[in-house]
Amino acid sequence: MILKVDNRRLTEGVPTVNTDWYNYGGITRSVSLIGVPAVFVRDYFIQLKKGSSDTVAGWVQTDGGTSQVDIEIPELKVVQHVAVNADGYGTFEFKCNKLVRWSPDNPKLYKVRLTCGKDTVEDEIGFRTIEARGKKLYLNGEELFCRGVALHEEAPFRSGRAWSREDAMVLLGWAKEMNCNFVRLAHYQHNENMVREAERMGLLLWAEIPCYWTIQWENEATFENACSQLETLIGRDKNRTNIIIWSVANETPVSEPRTAFMTRLADLAHQLDPTRLVAAAMEKKELPGGIMTLDDPMADKLDVLSFNQYVGWYDGLPEKCDRVVWQFSQDKPVFISEFGGGALQGYHGPANQRFTEEFQEDLYRHSVGMLEKMEGLSGCSPWILTDFRSPRRVLVDIQDGFNRKGLISDKGIRKAAFYVMQEWYARKKVESAKK
Repeated sequence: MILKVDNRRLTEGVPTVNTDWYNYGGITRSVSLIGVPAVFVRDYFIQLKKGSSDTVAGWVQTDGGTSQVDIEIPELKVVQHVAVNADGYGTFEFKCNKLVRWSPDNPKLYKVRLTCGKDTVEDEIGFRTIEARGKKLYLNGEELFCRGVALHEEAPFRSGRAWSREDAMVLLGWAKEMNCNFVRLAHYQHNENMVREAERMGLLLWAEIPCYWTIQWENEATFENACSQLETLIGRDKNRTNIIIWSVANETPVSEPRTAFMTRLADLAHQLDPTRLVAAAMEKKELPGGIMTLDDPMADKLDVLSFNQYVGWYDGLPEKCDRVVWQFSQDKPVFISEFGGGALQGYHGPANQRFTEEFQEDLYRHSVGMLEKMEGLSGCSPWILTDFRSPRRVLVDIQDGFNRKGLISDKGIRKAAFYVMQEWYARKKVESAKK
């Protein structure tokens, strides 16, 4: 077996050459070579049927020729025999009346076994429903507020990619400490350890492909690249029940070619997986009179009104958060996919001095007050859990090659703003429990 890695950025690539994170090279994840018998299970999709709380549905794909695949869920005493056609493909649907559904408070996973001839595949799978109705999100039929944070694949305590189960447990543990029930995996496909550990820990996920800023929207090869990445992401993680949102882009300026490109991607995501929500991190727009809104044709194509906003950081000072009024014409849940500002951990000064912990803390307090008044808000993921490397960030003695918007430093030390979010999320958790 030959494995080739190439970390060069290409202008026609996805992402393109212009990004705001460090492009670690080399083999940054584990590599496995798996031996299989002549007849084997190549792939499968096992989830609750859309709109149902007790009907498991999906499909199996085999290679090598067979007529049947057996699906077992031992704990539920389920045994299903799935007939497959000449191409090895078969669909199934069956009731599970005693099913305990996965949730952040009870991340229940079932051992699932698929057998095809001499080949047996085992997985741990959870079952839940997710839907957007009007301005609210519902998990397992109950109203959901996503207490989130965004996360780069930056290793804790050292330089390099987070890739191991231990890395995931540290980073996700910090999110749990902040009272999160949700993590946005930005801005690319994260490693499988991160996804699976989040599932075991009860953390909902937003998973994303790197259609980032400005790529070659009119280049069909670029579109095929994005499609391939989306298909690979959904193909790998379609059975991970904690993923509730597939995201097709981040901060892409509006144009007709861009909207056509992204519409096709959103349609593909819905086609590949009709059980989950599809979103993108769009951008807000300010109207006269201090009114903020989302003015993007993609808002009509996606399941949630998700967007990034930096009122108080790139847009005015923190007190501007107190004055703005948010208005939305679409009857959809609102999700703030990014907000916040930078601070160097340990750098202190007055609250009006940028990059101090006091400025960041004050900004977060004003931001929380603004979010509390936002109609239809169903979740948010402040930017970002930890400081991360970025060659674009060159402010001497402050950034030094790091984006300092983390709520936790690159050394694992909590900044003052971390506790603002921790406290707010604790209150939101209590409010949700009362509903």
